[in-house]
Formats: sequence, C-alpha cells, structure tokens
Amino acid sequence: MQTRKAIVADQFYPGQHDSCIEQINEFLDISSFDESLPETVTAGIVPHAGWVFSGALAAMLFSCIRQQHEKIHTFILFGAAHSYFGNLPAIYDSGFWETPLGQITVNEELAESIINAGSAVKNQQAHNNEHSIEVQIPFIQYLFPGSKILPILVPPRENAIALGESIGTIISQNSDIKIVCIASTDLTHYGPRYGFIPMGIGQKALEWAHKVNDMKFIELALNMEPLELLSNAAENGNACGPGAAAAAVAVAKKLSVPKGILLGHTNSNEVLIKNRGQASSDSVGYAAIIF
Repeated sequence: MQTRKAIVADQFYPGQHDSCIEQINEFLDISSFDESLPETVTAGIVPHAGWVFSGALAAMLFSCIRQQHEKIHTFILFGAAHSYFGNLPAIYDSGFWETPLGQITVNEELAESIINAGSAVKNQQAHNNEHSIEVQIPFIQYLFPGSKILPILVPPRENAIALGESIGTIISQNSDIKIVCIASTDLTHYGPRYGFIPMGIGQKALEWAHKVNDMKFIELALNMEPLELLSNAAENGNACGPGAAAAAVAVAKKLSVPKGILLGHTNSNEVLIKNRGQASSDSVGYAAIIF
C-alpha cells in the first residue's frame, strides 16, 4: 500500500520523534480554554503554519476535542488547496501517512462512501506537495492513538458545501463510530511579502487585518454561513483555505450544530513580538474554532 511520506518535517514542525512529542507537550501545557465546550464535537478549524506560529492553537483545538471524546475513530481532514486546482475535492483514499511519530492509517471504507456519493474524487498525487493536512497529523497520532484519517483537499468552490453536506449525512448514518472533521486554513496574509496591502503598511494596517478582515471570516464561520464564507474570502482575501473551512461548517450545520465557538485568534506578528521581541511589516492570521 502507498505511504505518503512527511514533506515538511524539520521545516514546519520537528523532524524527530522525541522533539515532536516534546513540542506538542509544551503547547498542551500552555493551552487552556475555560468556557463551555459542546457536549459532542463534530468539526473544527485550525491553522497550518509552522508550529512555532500556530502550533499552540492547533494543540488547543485537539486538546478540547480530547476533553470531550477520548477516542475518535476517524478524523476527516479538509486541507487548503494551495496547489491543487481540480474541480472536485481530492481524496487520499488508501494506504498510510507517515510523520516522525510513525504511520497512521487512511480509512478506505469511508473514502469509498464519499467517492460513491459523487462529492469528491480519488487523487493521491494532489496531496504530494500540500502541507496543510500534514502539520495536523502528529497531534492526532499523539493524542488519539489508533485513530484513522481521511485527507481531502478542498478547492474554494461551492461544491465544498456539497461535500460537507454529503459527509454530514454519511456521519449521521454511521453513528456507531465517532468521526470528527477538521478543516485547515490560515487567515489574512497581509503585507508587502504577500502583495496584499489595501490599508497600506504599518501597525494600523496589521491591526485592520487582525481585527476587521480576519473577523469577517471568523464571524461567518461561527454563524454557520459556509456560502457567505466562501464569497467573503474571495472578496477580502481573508483565508487561504476557505473551501476546507466551508466544508467543515457545512458538516456541522448538517449535523444541527447551532453555532461555532472561537477558541483562540492570533497572528504571526503577535507571535514574533511575544517570542522574539520584534515586529514585522507582514502578518498571517490564525484561528481555532470548534463546532
């Protein structure tokens, strides 16, 4: 069976087993969420930057899931389609994914059900150079040993919603196993480096990206509006994986989740200032949301 090897270990996250676990535990030690969580978690949204920037938010989300469900049978992982431009979402339908923590099994039966529903296509090659799903997998391997995964790259098209609705139906028909859907997206990429400076350059512009532009996307996700989320991202450039996020929101909406919960929201500039005492003229937004 085919194994998808890690491509960003030692770049986005540690490349060695022990270092990986050590950093996850460091994130878990500083992650806390004091407000009420949903009794049953159906989906979530996490960022996918290097762990130094967004790992704490990812750890917080997976930790919150574990508080509610110690065992998850399968995580369906909706990835941002940075370099995949196919018409339909692309499923990695069989085999294994490998990280410094070992191999994790792809849920082939679930993949077949989704493909047969017509909402996605088999395309393992589409995943070869995409990092947005890979950076989540060590958290799953460490916190949910024995879980399976189903990676799906989701372009920013309306059929992302059809995918989510279809998966919501499949989940409801398989209530004997626990399935959670995780979407991966970063938020506004602001600054000269990204060629996006509608409010100019400087601290006020970065604050706008964080407090205004990011929040437009976050509020649509929290309010369960996947179609508006897609169109808003296209108009305002406030997410690199809006298709993935729309699919997760559509799943949760199909499963009658009334509203999302924002676990945390930060950006790369805030992290730089906190960790290194230096600011940047560029910034990328990150949020963790649970449904």
